Formats: sequence, structure tokens, C-alpha cells
Amino acid sequence: MRKRMMLLAAATLLSSSAFAQSGTGAAQAGAPAAGFVADPASPKGRLPDAALPKAYRLDFTIMPEQDRFSGHGEIDVVLKRATQRLYLHGRDLAVAKVVARVGKTVVPATFTQVDATGTARLDFARAVPAGAATLVFDYSGKFGNDASGLYHVKVADRWYSWTQFESIDARAAFPSFDEPGFKQPFTISVTTAPGMTVVSNSPATGVEKAANGMELHRFAPTKPLPTYLVAIDTGPFVRQAGTVPPTPERAKAMPYGVVATQAQQAKMAYAMAETPPIVALLERYFGEAFPFPKLDQIGSPIMPGAMENAGADTYGDGIIFLDRNATTRDKKEFGMVVSHELAHQWFGDLVSPEWWSDIWLNESFANWMGYRIANEWKPELGIGVGALAEGFAAMNTDALEVGRPIHQPITENSQIDSAFDSITYGKGGQVVAMIAAYLGDDKFKEGVRLHLKRHAYGNASSEQFFRSIADAAHDPKVLAALTSFVDQQGVPVVDVRRQGTTLTATQARYAFIGSSPKPQNWTIPFCVRVDATKQCSLLDQKSSTMTVPAGRVVMPNVGGTGYYRFDLAPADWQALIATSATLPGGEAIASTDSLWASFRAGKAPPEMLITQARAMVANPDPTASVDPGERIAGLRARGLIGASALPAYRALMNAIYTPRLKQLGFDPAVGAYRNEDPRQQELRHRLVGLVADDAQDAGTRATLKAAATRYLAGDAAALDPGFLFNGLAVLAQDGGLPVAKTLVERALSSEDPTLRSSALSAAASSGRSDVAKYLLGLDDPRMRGFDRVSLIFGVVGAPETRELGTDWVLANYARLIAGANGVFITTRLPNAFASQCGADRAAAIDAKVGPAIRRANTGLLAYERTLETIRLCGSLRDARGAAITAAVAAAGTPAR
Repeated sequence: MRKRMMLLAAATLLSSSAFAQSGTGAAQAGAPAAGFVADPASPKGRLPDAALPKAYRLDFTIMPEQDRFSGHGEIDVVLKRATQRLYLHGRDLAVAKVVARVGKTVVPATFTQVDATGTARLDFARAVPAGAATLVFDYSGKFGNDASGLYHVKVADRWYSWTQFESIDARAAFPSFDEPGFKQPFTISVTTAPGMTVVSNSPATGVEKAANGMELHRFAPTKPLPTYLVAIDTGPFVRQAGTVPPTPERAKAMPYGVVATQAQQAKMAYAMAETPPIVALLERYFGEAFPFPKLDQIGSPIMPGAMENAGADTYGDGIIFLDRNATTRDKKEFGMVVSHELAHQWFGDLVSPEWWSDIWLNESFANWMGYRIANEWKPELGIGVGALAEGFAAMNTDALEVGRPIHQPITENSQIDSAFDSITYGKGGQVVAMIAAYLGDDKFKEGVRLHLKRHAYGNASSEQFFRSIADAAHDPKVLAALTSFVDQQGVPVVDVRRQGTTLTATQARYAFIGSSPKPQNWTIPFCVRVDATKQCSLLDQKSSTMTVPAGRVVMPNVGGTGYYRFDLAPADWQALIATSATLPGGEAIASTDSLWASFRAGKAPPEMLITQARAMVANPDPTASVDPGERIAGLRARGLIGASALPAYRALMNAIYTPRLKQLGFDPAVGAYRNEDPRQQELRHRLVGLVADDAQDAGTRATLKAAATRYLAGDAAALDPGFLFNGLAVLAQDGGLPVAKTLVERALSSEDPTLRSSALSAAASSGRSDVAKYLLGLDDPRMRGFDRVSLIFGVVGAPETRELGTDWVLANYARLIAGANGVFITTRLPNAFASQCGADRAAAIDAKVGPAIRRANTGLLAYERTLETIRLCGSLRDARGAAITAAVAAAGTPAR
């Protein structure tokens, strides 16, 4: 699974259905199975080992336009011992009948849900003997309205349904043993209205006429799968069929298709053309054929990310359906996310985790592989740098005192979804990258291939993966490096000092101002470059020395692949900053992150941040070029630049970024730069936001406003998708409530995901209180998850409406989380508070919602992290706010 981004990952939580307390996870009005009967003896995490599932046969009746679906399920099991009671899973299901068949004997049973997470109990009329048995269920369930369980969405005037089962939402669609350690084949059939398209994990074997004019779609048995990888999608979809050509690893062409709602059928060509090359690159890396008999790539309008269902990946529409005007960032996201999900077909689907404690390995490895393969797919896009940016962003979370290691024990169902966070994706991905870079590509690849061969179509633990890597590398020391980063929380910072040709590297745990985390030690694969000479070693002591050549510039994180921060003597910082324009993208991002980390630890002066921003703007990598400016903008957004210095702030941003935009040229029309270098296109898109919003450059704003006005008047070519949000935002800021209402109507009337999100986000970020109140009170049946999250997070993210928005979220918190379920949901809502600053604000928030969050014990880790972030912002403001304001005022005031 790949979360799209934190903001979008909250989308399903904030859908109109969840807001109205009718989501899939809690008691639902009108549903026969509302609530549960508490059983203190029931397992809170892993099920007892009383039964081992061996095969599923699932027969669904799915009419997406209805409120409910029905199913007949049969699970072949082996009972370890005779029993009259058995725990399994089923959430909010109305089970009409359940029996156990043992040979010709039928034993009736009752089904009872015993907790909110979906643990259930079967009570048999008499003991069922040890050995083989079949559990048979007839039941129904309610469709969800967010991307969780079996859910449905109305697109234009037609209804469609999809499934999203990771992490523990298969139990909302059928009674099951819903754990990753159970892998077995599934034989699936679906009865639906005639003319519908049905897609599942395995190839279709035929369509038959059924009773009442219905049609029965049958599918071949799957390879062994855990429940969370099952997929069933039903509706009037459009499916384009093709094949993935043979490769050296696969002798025959593989059936392949792209599946879309009718609203997206004009945008299927890109996925059809570009997915097969990615499959071929992955087969070459893994050294073996795609592990399943076919592949479908399926779009969903409310999927806030993507999911690696075996042979049937699902994506948000905006990720996979691109047209000829797609931006560089659109293409980068497509390549990375598709590569990520397809990498899972081997690493996660072919070999699955034994338990949720090891899900980090699936996601961390796929995150690294997603960037790596996507970079091979389209090297001109510069996709690989994004992995490093994601890793460095994760360090700000990992440096908190509240947190978790990558590899954490999970003992209760309520803890599972916390594993799908930036620590797993960002930190985990960069740790994998660091080990791969240290070992060398061939040795690391050999270890990966060995791991897949050892555990194909089975399960494996983190320790078994480590063993495979070490066995292939013939280097047991790599285990110490891996475990030191995987099994403990925190970010190392390496202080690098030179004296002649002696370099001393001293490691410590990084700490923000106001934080005192406990000391730790790592085994760090450390690579340093002095001018053009690179050296690597494992730092396993607090302090180590090495001999390096004399040189002018020290770069202590070669390529930016190391998961650590560094600090330098002032003279070495100045020398490194002076080379900002020529640093490779990864090293440029690493130097920015480490300089800002030094500043936030109370060391580097704020003036040095501004010096670096002036130097880095000339870097050709689009992420590196604007990274310092976006961080400075973050200081302004959090209120760390005093009001007296705001005019100087605008002047400073104007002086740094407007000349760079003018150098590139700026025409907002569609296709104006279609034949330009992709990275230059992306840089322009990134610069426009800083110039129009932060610098408030009048000329750029006027150009955007005119283009946006023509766009809303019907000239679709007036505004490139990469500038759509910026143009509409300028309109909303200047036009107020009438423009906001126009944007909302245009958004909700459209099935274009870029327009919907851009228009709603633009309205919400206007900074106007009347607009904010209108948007927060909006209750429109056309609203979806992405829509509401765009509104709420936009209002809260604008400094002018932050307090209003935060107070509204606090007042409505209970309603927002009522009925919420799924991996994308309750762990994300606390981010709505993250832009607050100060211990007093943290205390006020905690007093309002803290007790309820702690009682529920869902999303607690994310919430505690948010509170700490708010407190640390206050510590930074108290310690350095005056210096920040003074530095900006001096830098933004013209010399006289």
C-alpha cells in the first residue's frame, strides 16, 4: 500500500458519510448487526491457534446501487482440537446462518461479534471434533462510503463498488481469519446485474445466467493469499485489455487490463502504455516472472493512495489516469506509486508478513523499490530524489520523544494502523536505501532474490529477511546496522570536524530545542566526500576518526542516502553552502535538512538559512531548488516570523525566487512548455507558488488571475494543471465568498480529480473567515472524502483562519471520527492540529479531545506526536523567534 500523502490519507475519515456517523466501522443506523456483545475472554490481537484456514469459497451478490450486499462463504479449516467455541473475524455483518460441516455431519452455530475491531465468536451446538471441517456462512453487510471494506460510490449517474481490505477490513466483507499469517487460495464468484464488469485477483472463467435475470461471474482459484490482498470490484466499468510482452524472465505474454469508471475512460491510455515497462523492470530486478497469472490496474475516485491486491492493484483516479497535459509531478507520482504497488506483487504478495509487526518490511522495501524502478523507467523525471526527500521529512517525526521504531511489536488490533506512517514509508525506505548503497547493488539484490526463493507463496519475518541479506552479502556486520536503525526509534546526528587530514565523526541522538530524548548509539553506514574523493565506513562507536584527503568541501552524506543528519564547523558549512547550485539533488536535500536540523537544535544561526536559500535557488533539481524557501515559508505559516517583519519576508522571497521564475519564463497556458525538460517544468510549477503566495508578486498574481478567470469562463486551455491551484487560489483570495461558492460548485460538478481537489483547496486556503465558515458548514451530498479533507485542512492550514478551523475541528471531533475505520483514517485526523504552536495550545487541545482519544486508544500515537510537535514549535519560538524575525527583517530590507 502506498499512502498518497498525509493530507489525502485523511480523506476517508472526513468523508460526508463519516461526518454523518454512517461509516463502516462502528454501529450503523438501520444495520441488523449494529453493535457487539463484549467478551472479556476474546483475543485483542492475534487469534488463538485453534483453527488453520486452508481455503475459501466466497459467493457474493453485489448490486452497487443498493445499501447492502450479501454473501455465502465457506472456509475449509483444520481444527487443532475438538472445540465448542471458535474465534475468528467478522465486523458489522448480519449473519443469518452458520454451520460447521464435518463429513456428512452438520453442526449449527451462532455468530457473535465481540469487539469493535471485528473479532467474532462461533458457539457450536455441540463440540466439533479435531481435524478437517468446513465453516459455512450466509450473511449480509452494508456498503461503506469510504475506502474501507466493500464500499460503493456514485460516479456521475452510475454506482460502482470496490474493496479495500488492508489492514483489517476484509472482515467487514466476509467472515474470515483476517490475519496476514494465514495464506490460502480463494475461489470467488459474484452475482450482479447483467452487463456489469467484475474484476478480482484471478482470471475470470466465465459468466453464466443466474436467477431473476442476473449474471454470475466466476473466477479461477487464486494463489495462496492473505485476506487483506483479496479484491472484488463490480460495476459498469470500462476495461481496456492488453498484454505485457514476454521478458527474459517470463516466456509468455501476460494478460493485462486497465479498469476505470466511465468518467475516466478517456484517460486510460497512459496506464495501458506505461505499466508494462515497469513490470519488465521489476521482473529483471527480482530475476523471476510476475508471480500471478494476470494483472489489472483499477482506478477509484475515493482511494487516497493505492493498494497492492494480488493481480488487481487499486489506485486513486488522480494517480493512474493521466492525460496529455499531465504535469511532471503527475508522471512522477504515477511512476513511483505504480512501481511501489507492483513491487509488492513479489515483496508482500508472493512473500507476505507473518504478522502486522512485520508490515514495515513490505512497505519500506516497496517504497525504496518504487523510487528506484520509477527512476529507471523515466530517468529524465528525476524521481529518485523524492525517496530521499521523503526520508528526511520522516526524520522530523522520528526525532520526537513520542514515537516508535520501524519494527514495533503489535499486540492489539487497535495498534495496527499506526504502522502505516512516515516512519514505515520514509524512514524505512531510506534505511533500505542506505543498506543497499553500503553493500552495493549486486549483493543487496542477491539477498532479496534469496529471500523470495526461500519463502515463495508463504510468509516470512523481518529476521528471516535480515538473514537472507547477510547470507548473500557474506557480511554479518550488516545485521548490526540494519537492526540498530530498525529496532530503535530516533535519528542519529553525526558531528564532523576536520583537522588537517584527520576527520572525526561523533554520533549522538538528534534533539530539537525543548526536547531531551534518551541517548542512543547506532551502527551507521557513513559515507563522506571531500571534494571528489569518497570514503565509507561503519560508525559503531560514539566517536571515530578516519584519514581523508585535504580539500575544500566536506559532504558527510554522499548521495544523501544515509539515514542520519550531520553538523559541521561554521567554515565547513559556509564552504558546502557555497556549492549549493552544483550539488547533486540528493546531496542538496541532505545539506538543507541537516542545516535546518542544526538550526532547530539551537546551533546554526538563522542568517545561514537565508544564505543557503539564496545559493540553492540556482540548483537545477526542482525539489532542492525550492526546499529552503518552502521551509522559510513554513516559519511564516507557523507564526515564527513576527508581524513587523512580514513586509521584509515578502521582499526576501521576492528577491530570491521571482528572478528565477522570470529567468525560466512564465506562461500559465496549457502546453506552453510541453517540449521543455521535465525537471524545468516542475521547477516552474514549484516556483509559482512561492512567488504568487509568499512573495505576493503582483505581476505573477495578475497573470494567474487572468488565466483562472478565462478558465472558469470555459477556456480550458488558459490554465495548465500545474498552475490550477495557484490560479484559483489567487481568485479566491481576491474574490471572497462569491468566488468560493463558484469554486465549490465547479468542483462538486466535476469528476476530474485535479479540478475537484484544486478548486476546493483554493477556496479553503483563501484566508477569509466568512469563506471558512461557509465551507466548514457545507453539507452537500456530492461531497466525498477528498473533498471534505481539502476543505478542512485548507482552512486549518491558512494562518488567517487557523484558529477558527482548529476550534471547529475540536468542537466536531467526535462526529468526525464516528464510524471511521480503515488504515487511512483515525491516525490522520490529529494532523489538523499540527500547525498550532505553543505549549498553551497543546494543553487546550488535549483538554478538549485528549481523554476521548485515550479511551478509544485509536490514533493515539499520531495524536501524541502532534501534541509534542506543537510544544516544540513553542520552544523554538521562545528560543529563536526574535532572532528569526531579526534575520528576515535584515535580509528583506534593501540596503541604503
